[in-house]
Amino acid sequence: MKRFLDGILKINLWMQTIAATCLTFMILLTTVDIVGRIFGKPIPGAVEIIAICGGLVLGFTIPISFWMKSHISVDLMLNWFPSTVRNVLNIVTRCIGIGLCLLISWNSIKIGTGFWKGAEVSGTLQLPLYPVAYALGTCFLVLSIVLFCDILKICGGSYE
Repeated sequence: MKRFLDGILKINLWMQTIAATCLTFMILLTTVDIVGRIFGKPIPGAVEIIAICGGLVLGFTIPISFWMKSHISVDLMLNWFPSTVRNVLNIVTRCIGIGLCLLISWNSIKIGTGFWKGAEVSGTLQLPLYPVAYALGTCFLVLSIVLFCDILKICGGSYE
């Protein structure tokens, strides 16, 4: 089980690196575009590139956020229950989360296929949109695996 969890962590760290690269690119592109606008030479399509990168940053950081438990959670009432009840409730919520993430992943891939078949592209630069939908579908698939890992950690007694 440890090798499986370590493998998923490596995937999450790889995804975090992609998100950080996209975020850095967004910052640089925004800076260059603003400076270019001052001199009357804005970058065509900068807004749509930044929007696409923003979606990728969001999608690629969600799994690592859940892995590290750095997302917002409200467990005020959960702390009142004994640990066995908390564990059961955590497992139930993870199962619901897995179901929702798999639905989001499936629909994102379905949308991506529609984009691909319809040759959907962005407005200014004519960038194909299907890779973004496929990437987000993959991110939510990884998130469902992260939630499954949480269940394994809860059952193994190593959940924090």
